[in-house]
Amino acid sequence: MPNSALPSAALDQLFCGARTHNAWLDQAVPDELLHRLYNMFRMGPTSANSCPARVVFVKSREAKEKLAPALAEGNRAKTMAAPVTAIIGYDLHFYEKLDTLFPNAPGARSWFDYDEQVAFTNAFRGGTLQGAYLIIAARALGMDCGPMGGFDNAKVDELFFAGTHIKSNFLCNLGYGDPKGVYPRNPRLSFEEACRIA
Repeated sequence: MPNSALPSAALDQLFCGARTHNAWLDQAVPDELLHRLYNMFRMGPTSANSCPARVVFVKSREAKEKLAPALAEGNRAKTMAAPVTAIIGYDLHFYEKLDTLFPNAPGARSWFDYDEQVAFTNAFRGGTLQGAYLIIAARALGMDCGPMGGFDNAKVDELFFAGTHIKSNFLCNLGYGDPKGVYPRNPRLSFEEACRIA
């Protein structure tokens, strides 16, 4: 039987009414909710179930202060105020876990590990997809999100991923947004401007 469409209220929470938040209520995000968030967004599809995303949930004051120097000036205050900042990264050696993650194709790592550019392309694409799943899952669990660039990737990699094959992609503040900090909704491209049916 086909799935039913979600009700309008759910679609509003995930997309139509959801906004990027820049100000945050003083309400903590418990660790248990971050575990639930991961267990939800990890279920989204990636190539060969490669699951290349790696996430650091920056939550403690010490970790926030460690992150602060890597942030663009315009992103610093709102990030320091957010209950959690997720650093969404991607593992360039994701293929090392494919024997476990994709057991129906033994030797699947050979599809990716023979060339650094092939590995990068798949790691970045899959990690970006998983970052988008994180945003949707966070909204589904009642949190608000503030995804952003505006940081020094090399510095974040040095501070949080040193000695690994993980690179940072983007940041996403998580918590419960203060609607007073939301900017007016910007326009989007129409179907005709962005799409065609072939």
